Amino acid sequence: MLSRLSAGALKKVANVGASRSTTFFSATRSTPAVLNSRATLASVGLFTVGTIAWYTHLYGSLPFLGEVHAGHLADEGLHPAAYPWSHKGPFDTFDHASIRRGYQVYREVCAACHSLNRIAWRNLVGVSHTVDEVKAMAEEVEYTDGPNAEGEMFQRPGKLADYMPAPYPNEEAARAGNAGALPPDLSLIVKARHGGADYIFSLLTGYIDPPAGVEIREGMNYNPYFPGGAISMARVLFDGLVEYEDGTPATTSQMAKDVTTFLSWAAEPEHDERKKYGIKAVIIFSALTLISLYVKRFKWTVIKNRKIQYNPPVDKTH
Repeated sequence: MLSRLSAGALKKVANVGASRSTTFFSATRSTPAVLNSRATLASVGLFTVGTIAWYTHLYGSLPFLGEVHAGHLADEGLHPAAYPWSHKGPFDTFDHASIRRGYQVYREVCAACHSLNRIAWRNLVGVSHTVDEVKAMAEEVEYTDGPNAEGEMFQRPGKLADYMPAPYPNEEAARAGNAGALPPDLSLIVKARHGGADYIFSLLTGYIDPPAGVEIREGMNYNPYFPGGAISMARVLFDGLVEYEDGTPATTSQMAKDVTTFLSWAAEPEHDERKKYGIKAVIIFSALTLISLYVKRFKWTVIKNRKIQYNPPVDKTH
């Protein structure tokens, strides 16, 4: 049968086989080049590092490195549970009644030691109190102002533009009044602590007697949620400690929940507005994206679907 094939056919078959083998070997040789390229290695490296960082952020440590730790796990404190906060969802806002109750707990309990330096009286207007209520509360506090026409400082009632008064005039006085411990400012405490609102709530409700074998030095209190377990702040919330204006039972967990909600708002006063603008932005940009896709298809469909045909000139001499 091969003898019946012409020399040209055999040559054509040989060329096809050679081209296929060349394509196969060239593809095989190009594979290591792609894998060894710097861009590929950099991409894989960044993906790996990002995955490890994200897993560590969510769970604290890698499963195969659980025993490799610079300190004891108790030094980091007990991990708080995840609570269903009313403002936790992407479409949820703060419970403003809870913010009002939480401010009352802060004012009557927490303000004795902790400051709120980044919150002004005006920030409460329209959030938890009316303008008249905030003005009345601000006027109860005396602020140093001046100098006056004689060059002397003077005391005046507070205004809406004033910031919340601090319990101590300086850091040294705060340490002196708390056995050397410095009460932190609570303006950004929810963002400054790992676990956020869950940690604050668990800390306020987590005071227990130290377990067997754990020694707490004098002046300290045991709280498993605090790093190290020993905290200088004693338990401050007890059932019935405050009397809510709306008649809500002032249990320990209720007060802890309310003051945590208030501190969450204090750390992010723009929370509700940000979510509202975010929803608007998603709707607008989604509509613009759909319009852009339609216009793109409308404008380019003629160009993409046109058929270019070449008609060679006809030689009319023959």
